Amino acid sequence: MGKVVLYLAVSVDGYIADDQGGVDWLRGDGSEPAAPGSYPSFYETVDTIVMGRATYHQIVTELAPGNWPYPGRPCYVVTHRREQERDGIRMWNGEPAALVDKLKTEREGTIWICGGASVAGQLLKEGRIDRLWLSVIPTVLGKGVRLFPELPQACPLALVATSHSNGIVELVYEKR
Repeated sequence: MGKVVLYLAVSVDGYIADDQGGVDWLRGDGSEPAAPGSYPSFYETVDTIVMGRATYHQIVTELAPGNWPYPGRPCYVVTHRREQERDGIRMWNGEPAALVDKLKTEREGTIWICGGASVAGQLLKEGRIDRLWLSVIPTVLGKGVRLFPELPQACPLALVATSHSNGIVELVYEKR
């Protein structure tokens, strides 16, 4: 059975994008520029990727146009729009919770919730995220796209790992 992991970068003040949706601030402080961080080892565990339509659009138009960064891994894009599917990229027009429930029974490895705030928030509200892996970027944005929405109840977590490199602090939590 797969494990649902929200693996995202967040500013010190809890934003995943600036007020224009930009992410050009996603870098460390320059103290260890060659440090690979946790991404390479995390990505090796990824079996399936889930993201929202805005994240998908940003990847294919701004961050990696013409060069899909996740080849060989199935990707599901949660959207209410009817869009053309590409090789390995499937559009999901239902609830995110139903998708991850389906994937958990079908997949063995990590189901990576890659973004964005809407998908992550819905899954957190529904109790579907098994692990939160947050890379805290040494930047205070002041405004932008918040990672977490208001929740109807608290979501208690247990800290299971920490690390740091290049000024970025990695915090890994699991549900209590």
